[in-house]
This record gives sequence, C-alpha cells and structure tokens, in this order.
Amino acid sequence: KGHHCETKESPSTCLETGSFLMNYVSCAQCNKRDFVLIANKATDDEDGEELITFDHMCTNCHHVIAKHEYTFSVVDEYQEYTMLCMLCGRAEDSISVLPDDPRQTAPLF
Repeated sequence: KGHHCETKESPSTCLETGSFLMNYVSCAQCNKRDFVLIANKATDDEDGEELITFDHMCTNCHHVIAKHEYTFSVVDEYQEYTMLCMLCGRAEDSISVLPDDPRQTAPLF
C-alpha cells in the first residue's frame, strides 16, 4: 500500500524547476516538513518536444514525494509549456516567439 504525501490546493504556474512548498504539508513516510530535493532528473527529446522529468524527494528520509513532468515544444510561432506534478500542480502556457504577440493586440501607450 503506497503512502501519499499531503498537498493543499495547487496554483497553476508553469515552472521548470523548484517546488511550491506552500502545497507541501509533510512527508508521508517520516512526517517531517523538510527541504525538497530534486532527484533523478531526465531530459528526453522526441519529435521537437522536450520532456523533462524529475522526482521531488524528502531531504530527511529520501522518500519520493511527487513525480514532476514538464514538456516544452515550439508549435508555429508559439512556445508551448505543460507541467504536471502532484506537488506543483498542473499548468499550461503558450508564449509567442515573436517580439509582438499577435494575440496581444492592445496598443502599448
């Protein structure tokens, strides 16, 4: 039977690294709220899509708190980001690679 670490409501912000420790209540294994390490980081590039995965790990007992997945790709003129993690939350973002994002047509005054 697997242990699940407790998390609170997650914000939806895309982060490549780092942990939203405000979501982190305590480690299910040792019950301590210690620093969260990033371990087993791997990058996989497939068909122009980059997949970055790593584990959030308890500093105290090395229990894996959550698995973090982050994807990055360029579609047309947009950089597409997605993030999926029990600790950091789930997010999607799209940023124009052009200096002026065609979707942001408001005049700059």
